[in-house]
Amino acid sequence: MKMNTRKHSAARTRLAAMSLALVTGGFGQLAMAQTDAPAAARQPPAAVKPDYAPYPDQQFPNRVYWGVAHVHTGYSFDSGMFGVTTTPDDLFRVATGGEVILDNGTRFKQDRPLDWVSITDHAEYMGISDLLRVGDPALLANPQGKRWYEMSKESPQKGVEAAIEAVVSMQTGKPVFDASKITAGAWAHAVSACEKWNQPGVFTTLHGFEWTCAPGGNNLHRTVVFRDGGDRVGQVVPFSTFDSQDPADLWTYMDAYAKKTGGQVLAIPHNGNMSNGQMYDAETFDGKPMDRAYAEFRASHEPLFEATQIKGDGEAHPYLSPNDEFADFEKWWDMNFQKMEPADKSTLNANYVRSALKTGLELQAALGANPYKSGLIGGNDAHLGVVTTPEDNFFGEFANGLPSPERWKTPLVMKHNDPKQGPLVSVWGEQAAGLGGVWARENTREGIWDALKRKECYATTGDRPTVRLFAGWDFAKADLDRADYVANGYAHGVPMGGDLAAAPAGKQPVFLVYAMRDPDGPNLDRIQVIKGWLGKDGKAQERIFDVAVSGGRKIGRDGRCKTSVGNTVDVPNATYSNSIGAPTLSAFWKDPEFDAGQLAFYYVRVIQIPSPRWTAYDAKRYGVTMPDYVPMTVTDRAYTSPVWYTPGT
Repeated sequence: MKMNTRKHSAARTRLAAMSLALVTGGFGQLAMAQTDAPAAARQPPAAVKPDYAPYPDQQFPNRVYWGVAHVHTGYSFDSGMFGVTTTPDDLFRVATGGEVILDNGTRFKQDRPLDWVSITDHAEYMGISDLLRVGDPALLANPQGKRWYEMSKESPQKGVEAAIEAVVSMQTGKPVFDASKITAGAWAHAVSACEKWNQPGVFTTLHGFEWTCAPGGNNLHRTVVFRDGGDRVGQVVPFSTFDSQDPADLWTYMDAYAKKTGGQVLAIPHNGNMSNGQMYDAETFDGKPMDRAYAEFRASHEPLFEATQIKGDGEAHPYLSPNDEFADFEKWWDMNFQKMEPADKSTLNANYVRSALKTGLELQAALGANPYKSGLIGGNDAHLGVVTTPEDNFFGEFANGLPSPERWKTPLVMKHNDPKQGPLVSVWGEQAAGLGGVWARENTREGIWDALKRKECYATTGDRPTVRLFAGWDFAKADLDRADYVANGYAHGVPMGGDLAAAPAGKQPVFLVYAMRDPDGPNLDRIQVIKGWLGKDGKAQERIFDVAVSGGRKIGRDGRCKTSVGNTVDVPNATYSNSIGAPTLSAFWKDPEFDAGQLAFYYVRVIQIPSPRWTAYDAKRYGVTMPDYVPMTVTDRAYTSPVWYTPGT
């Protein structure tokens, strides 16, 4: 039979066109039908053969994403009082790699873009900056409002004093000026900007604000971070200290938000070193002994501590940890906002993160619940509309700390009784910090927020070292060298922020740690495990173990390396060399003192080699000489969220 070649050719042409459409997505009706089909119908067909690719079912976090959950723009009242006018759009632009001109005319750009940001402008007087800038008649008609306006116009330094006055005045529970309408408008714009800049998979913006409670000047501030988009977040307004000074009422607000919108939100206590013994104590806000319900209430809403930020490092204190030679790091004199005087040593225990973790063990034993079972994250707290953490690009916290030859000696608060020690807190005392590293599968709101909630994150004092931590019962030393080191860690252990189940008979917890320096930063000196446990007397104790050190140095039988890594910093030229230390360190460590009947926590601290501090860069750039009490070098570091062990779980 003779074939109709014309019909056969046409059929082949139609078949080829259909095939092209199926392969490429094509054009025309077939492609439209495919594109418009429900998502479920567009899923890949069921596999008919065993998978070759190992990744389709891989769910564990495989990337670290860098960002901050604490930073301010000109929308914050205190920023506005010293002349800052940057907006959320400005901050997001900078965070994604753009440039901004600050209010003093200085150009600013970050060393590298960030992966995620939560802008946390103060809920109180949010947006009042606009009134200050234009001299709003209603503001000037208010005696206190007029005073703030005049102080903000006089100088950045006077603006800082006005901001402190505002913080103190808030603790009456009543605003001295009703800014509720402008606050609602500022919040609406902040929500809009947050939505505009969110780019799932590329750059994540998290809605947030700061609750600015400081009774008697004692800092109890919290940053509040939402998981949701503007459709939910826009249904509420920020909760302020004018609504309540009790943290429990903030948590109730968070529950009400979740019930109203179906969304999720968490809070992060910050800057506990200025709480004068109130941030991490064993009592409720009204001075009553904490009970189990309160402990559980707090723990469920505050999964993280801010371990470090511009206003001093908050991990540990040398008075509380006299055997820790690294505890005396970037310390502020402990004080509150109102009295502006050193805190009594008896209050220090409730000011620092390590002590809070220890107090949590004691409360868990007494109450059956741990209010301080929290992970660690780094905050920034710059009030300039930029995130400013690298030592060579530090722009200070407030407008009076912007780069200048004289900024190092600008007092933030008052003079110390000993003139040889300089001002109690001057700009030179600010540290270039901090950042949060988050382990997640994807750079989305859900991915970042969920990692924060489950505490799979860590704090750094400004650089971006990569740190992994796994704990389990059956790891072997060879597991550090496995090609599937991470997959094996998740399969047979728990990551930072996790819980170890009850110890199998005769087993000790085993830790696998891996650390790699920031590609643009200093080498690593050592890896340490910080252990806290509950003694038989019911009191929490601590011990530090060096588990990996660089340069061929030795760790003694006591678990410590007494040999310094050295120092290559050339202070006059503000440079250093990575000829010491190591670009990577890893550790396999078993707890040699483990008691299966004792509550315990473990977290990792990674210490970098010394590098020039921002003050050294200023001295070099401006040709200034600073007194001996101003540090010129810094040993930046990272702190992981802990792993907890609870007997019988």
